[in-house]
Amino acid sequence: MEGAGPGDTGNGSGTGEPGVVYTMENKPIVTCAGDQTLFTAVYSTLTQQLPREPMEWRRAYGRAPKMIHLESNFVQFKEELLPREGNKALLTFPFLHIYWTECCDTEVYKATTKDDITKWQNALRAHSSTDWLIVVVESEAKKKNKTNILPRTSIADKIRSDFCNKQSDRCMVLVDPLKDTARSQESWFLFLAKLRTLLLTSFTRNLGRFEDDMRTLREKRTEPGWSFCDYFMVQEELAFVFEMLQQFEDALVQYDELDALFSQYVLNFGAGDGANWLSSFCQPVRGWDGLALRKPIDMEKRDLIQKRRANLLELRSYLFSRQCTLLLFLQRPWEVAGRALELLHNCVQELRLLEVSVPPGALDCWVFLSCLEVLQRIEGCCDRAQMEANVAHTVGLWSYATEKLRSLGSLCGLVSESGPGSEELQRTVDLLAGLGAERPETANAAQSPYKTLQEALSSEEAFEKHYLDLSHATIEMYNSIGRTRSARLVGKDLADFYMRKSSPQKAEPFLQGALQMYQSEAWSLPLTHTRKQLADCQRRLAQTQPYLQTCCLLAADGNLSHEQRRVYCQELLAFAKQSPTSTGAPLCLPLGSFAELVSLRFEPATAVVHVGGSLRMELTLLSRMPEPLQLDHLTGHFHYSLDKNSYRKTAQWLMRHKPAGGTVTFQTEGAPGARGQPPVLELSEMYEKSPSEGGLASTGVICRNVHMLIRPQDAQASSTPSPLDRQSVVSVDDGAHALRCSDVTLKPGINKLTFHAQAKEPGTYSLRQLTASVGDINLLLPHIYPIVQYDVYSQEPQLTVEPLSDCLLAGVPQKLKFTVTSGHYSVKEGDALQLSNADSMHVLGGGSPMAAIYRNSHEEVHHGALRIQRSEKVTSICLPPAPPYHLMEFELDVVCLLPEGGRLLNGELPRGGRETQDSCKSNTCEQRVSVDCPWSIYSTIISLTFHLPLKAQHKLLSSGTRKYIQVCVENLCAFGFRLSDSHLTSTQDLQLLPLHTAGIQDIQSQQRMFFVWEVTWRQHMPAFLPIHFSVGFSPVPDLQPCEHLQPFTYSFHLENFFTLYTVRAEISPPPDAPFCKTGALCSLEVCVTRLCDRLEAEETLTDCEGYSSSQLFYQVVDGGSNWAVCGRSSGVVLMPVRRGSCHTVRMEVMPLFAGYLPYPDVRLFRYLPHHSHSQQLDADSWIENDSVSVEDPIEGPGGRSQGSSSLSPGPVGSSKEQKGLPMPRLQPFHAGQVSNSSIGRQILVIPSSDEHVLEVNVT
Repeated sequence: MEGAGPGDTGNGSGTGEPGVVYTMENKPIVTCAGDQTLFTAVYSTLTQQLPREPMEWRRAYGRAPKMIHLESNFVQFKEELLPREGNKALLTFPFLHIYWTECCDTEVYKATTKDDITKWQNALRAHSSTDWLIVVVESEAKKKNKTNILPRTSIADKIRSDFCNKQSDRCMVLVDPLKDTARSQESWFLFLAKLRTLLLTSFTRNLGRFEDDMRTLREKRTEPGWSFCDYFMVQEELAFVFEMLQQFEDALVQYDELDALFSQYVLNFGAGDGANWLSSFCQPVRGWDGLALRKPIDMEKRDLIQKRRANLLELRSYLFSRQCTLLLFLQRPWEVAGRALELLHNCVQELRLLEVSVPPGALDCWVFLSCLEVLQRIEGCCDRAQMEANVAHTVGLWSYATEKLRSLGSLCGLVSESGPGSEELQRTVDLLAGLGAERPETANAAQSPYKTLQEALSSEEAFEKHYLDLSHATIEMYNSIGRTRSARLVGKDLADFYMRKSSPQKAEPFLQGALQMYQSEAWSLPLTHTRKQLADCQRRLAQTQPYLQTCCLLAADGNLSHEQRRVYCQELLAFAKQSPTSTGAPLCLPLGSFAELVSLRFEPATAVVHVGGSLRMELTLLSRMPEPLQLDHLTGHFHYSLDKNSYRKTAQWLMRHKPAGGTVTFQTEGAPGARGQPPVLELSEMYEKSPSEGGLASTGVICRNVHMLIRPQDAQASSTPSPLDRQSVVSVDDGAHALRCSDVTLKPGINKLTFHAQAKEPGTYSLRQLTASVGDINLLLPHIYPIVQYDVYSQEPQLTVEPLSDCLLAGVPQKLKFTVTSGHYSVKEGDALQLSNADSMHVLGGGSPMAAIYRNSHEEVHHGALRIQRSEKVTSICLPPAPPYHLMEFELDVVCLLPEGGRLLNGELPRGGRETQDSCKSNTCEQRVSVDCPWSIYSTIISLTFHLPLKAQHKLLSSGTRKYIQVCVENLCAFGFRLSDSHLTSTQDLQLLPLHTAGIQDIQSQQRMFFVWEVTWRQHMPAFLPIHFSVGFSPVPDLQPCEHLQPFTYSFHLENFFTLYTVRAEISPPPDAPFCKTGALCSLEVCVTRLCDRLEAEETLTDCEGYSSSQLFYQVVDGGSNWAVCGRSSGVVLMPVRRGSCHTVRMEVMPLFAGYLPYPDVRLFRYLPHHSHSQQLDADSWIENDSVSVEDPIEGPGGRSQGSSSLSPGPVGSSKEQKGLPMPRLQPFHAGQVSNSSIGRQILVIPSSDEHVLEVNVT
């Protein structure tokens, strides 16, 4: 972009503003005054070096700074170039004024130069121009020729003092600018920097002032005299300035703002809020030559806008041409395509909103020409590879141009078979006249939008050629970018063109594609319209089967009128009445087009029937036909399958997996051939058992309607239109398992048909297809969903026994439910069940038991009497007669005898077997009964678990030598019992005195009741005491009296229970104190007294001085941490085994708390030391050196039990074996052998006196 010469104004004539505005070579104007010869010498260098260095341009209102390269148009100073009052043009505005001089003589300066500068500044001041610069050029050659010159800066200083008093930087000195010296280059670079700064400052200030004036003008848009055209010219001036600075993005923003402002006014006008200036754009359209994008600025349309004579299309055309130019400068040609398509659609709507008068077809011509103009403009900027790679941006314009050309062809009669008439020819002439003359920039081109449209409207052949070329090119572009739907829409229009041109064979593929698209998207009305076109096409092509298939879909289409549907239905019936075809094969059509499955109801509702039984199916059909349809037959084809594990499936198992109510409801598909809502995912569990082991091998989940969910996608299903249309290609399954209804009349609406099935072979029968026949037409429904099936079973006889309650109770009569499934066996008179009698479980008689006999569907048939016969080993139950596949149910009362209570030894489990212990812990009783059935040679083993209703525990209590037995009875059931007649007996000569309340008492669920007896013996103390406890019980509330209740018993025995020793502890306060005090030592005296002589079963361990003695181990333990035992708290004493012998131990204890403190616990054990053959250690040495173990009292002294534990009464520092020495043992006494008279005793401890003083301040 080169500037004008130094003496030129840039407009060619030197005066006229329009030349400056429209050359597209505009640059900021800088005037040059003074020595023109001097400026001419530096002009070339100045224009080349000025834009080399970028400048940072900072603008107001927070806009981001930009780096720009400044270029200038240097012109000779003339006063006519200075801006006049009210002139807002920026392109003709001189931004800087430079005065050039090389005066170096003082006399010359005073005579001419000073006056010339003064005159120049007065002219600038008169026009308020403050941006100026004075350049003084100095030459070394002139200084050498003149001897009387002043120093080199004297002229510059003189000018600064005369004209730059406050702006000394407005005077620059250039030293030999044409020479390549260091001083010259330095002064030149300083001058260029100053020139850029002054020019950018002036430009920024004047541009900001212009933007403020433009903003003020825009804010006045609501005033009556405001004009959009005037404002358009002002803001476009700003866009020109940005374009001049090569800021194309900012320039584009200005045009976008103008576009948005005008669009908003048009929308407001459509809403009833119109502006007065819009009336100039509502004038009728006289020309429709399309967009002009070949020239950067369309001067003709700009003049019309400036003079307020442009219509809507002219304004839009000029505005878009400027946007297109800027977008191409920004190298965004694809955005041009997108904006162009949006513009064309918006213009069509804006013409309607403004109610602009447009001749028919004129707007189509304008749009067509505009589309081709934009495409050719883009092609001129891009190569072929770029165009092919960005088809997605331009294909919309191709499609819009194809649509408008087709509309023009219909309007001008170029599509009909008869050709255009006189009216169409006249319209064609008018449209071509409205195009005007071709533009000069395209007149010499071989192909242009103008020539294309003119040629297309000239003849039918030319129109067909251009329309087919555009259509096929558009379809190919859409398919290449994956927009198959848009391609099919264009193909549907092309099919309509072929049908008008009597070429149905070419139209059919496009109609099939459009039909598939509408089916996949469930567009009902377009689907109907397309199917009508397809029917017409198939009729012309004589395609009988596809035509009849389409007719049946149209006859069932609710979007058509009743008369239209009848026409298509008559077509079907007419073909059905014809003679059979020459090939003999009937025509197959989809049944789903004629009727829709609504529901299917089974009777019986379980859809399970035994071999030989009958099944009834009621099928509900919704006929879509507009009139009754007579069917020769309607047949349901069933698929038979036999599961390898079917012999395990009983009727009850099959019934649990059937739908409730026996009715299967089918999914409504809506309009025939249209895709409805996607089906719901239906999953079912799958199990696979191992054939060898019989266990579960694998499990998983299967989808039962996968064929409904996984449908072919749009691109994959191009060959087949829809599920209903695809049904004709499915073969009919002519299996042997079929049910048929003949002479069926389907009336419009709901129809009910009944099928009867006789079960023959066991297995599963699934309804796969429905077929019907109407004359020579076969109707087929190949897939039925959801799955409809019924089961035929053959079952083995079976006996099941189950309790009627949650758990069976022993000792109480319980009811058992017997269920006999006859299966294929017929129960005859005299057939009986043989029950082996268990020793502890009896079948109770009484009354006349009855058996209820049902069908497998649980419909009661009748009742039959049972006969029960008992013998010593067998109980025989005679069954009433029952036919096969029936259920027989009856109830019997049984009672399980209570087992003998667990024998316990002194409250502990005896050392018996594991089964005895487990039975006592679980409180259950297992009973097994063998049943012989008449239909089997094998016995059926029935296992019944009875729970004990009560649980008993005993405890031995002692008071000195007096003994008491306490028995605790716990209710384990969920209901209460009534207890009575409690007894405690023994085989020994004892006297048992009950201490509890006698009589009848109720015990509730989970409640305990205690019974206590005092035991006395008359002669000598027995070593072994067997005890037997019994109590009568009955359920509460007792609904009916029962004579088969037996008392609850509990047996146990006692041994080693006589009291051998008494232990008494006494605590004494210090001698000088009446009471024990905390922290003071007290005396503890423990007295152990023997109460009897040596017993037979008692072993003495030490023989001392002729007396039998035993070693006792005592231990004082305070479990409540109330006492601190001082000294040794345990030890071994030697106790003579004779009545009345006594041993006293004293120690000191310290109470830790005040109050009534319980006595410390005193424990007593048998001490069993190890006796070595070489020496016997002292007892105290054992205590000091070894740990001891506590032995189970039930185990003898010769060994330890598994449950023994260690006890360390002294300091624990040794292991179980020390220095190879064995370990002594401690053997606890049996319950009742030691009586502690100090248990429960308390002593008063008072607090010690506190000598500390606690100060409390209360504020």
